[in-house]
Amino acid sequence: MDGLSDLGGLSGLSGLSGTLQAMTPLLDWRGLPLDLASLAVLTAGVGWASGLRLYALVFALGALGRFGGVQLPGGLEVLSHPLVLGLSALMLVTEFFADKLPWLDSLWDALHTFIRIPAGAALAAAVMGDQGGAVQVAAALAGGTLAAGTHFAKAGARAAINTSPEPASNVGASLGEDALFLGGLWTLLHHPLYFLVGLAVFLLLALALIVMLWRFIRRLFRPRPAAA
Repeated sequence: MDGLSDLGGLSGLSGLSGTLQAMTPLLDWRGLPLDLASLAVLTAGVGWASGLRLYALVFALGALGRFGGVQLPGGLEVLSHPLVLGLSALMLVTEFFADKLPWLDSLWDALHTFIRIPAGAALAAAVMGDQGGAVQVAAALAGGTLAAGTHFAKAGARAAINTSPEPASNVGASLGEDALFLGGLWTLLHHPLYFLVGLAVFLLLALALIVMLWRFIRRLFRPRPAAA
């Protein structure tokens, strides 16, 4: 009986190991088409990254497809078109400098409320381009929601930081976002399970930040009692 128990345990461990290996790395481009689980993680990743650094994401994926010999899944292959690559590179450079200037970054974020969220939904749907209409709609909803949460947490935090008169905190926060994007994208492509754990932590922190900022804004605009 002990031997059978040991064999059962080894079989369970082998099954778990096989599941982990199937998800790592996420984008093993030699094995296209990707399995649905990998595509789902990629959908979450592009939604998150769209709310943080949209143009950097578009350029990075397009460059992988154009110069890295990567066959992008679903409808993402359009990102490797020279026109899309050139425009995303231009906007990437523009955003890099605009995001470092106090107050200009808040204006930039306000304008991009109407760009990052629908773009995140569109990119997430494009990931599932070969999976049917219903799956694409679900991916779009998930990607847009993740982009919105990331965008509002970023924009709210930067607006609060901009209340400081010195520019160093703004520049430091922007560089931190650049590092977060690069680290998150690398983890998404190489260690998707770790990315999911990090994404869950990020979303919890983002939700807490949004709630704190909302309470702060309510207190700020709450009518003060008239003096006796």
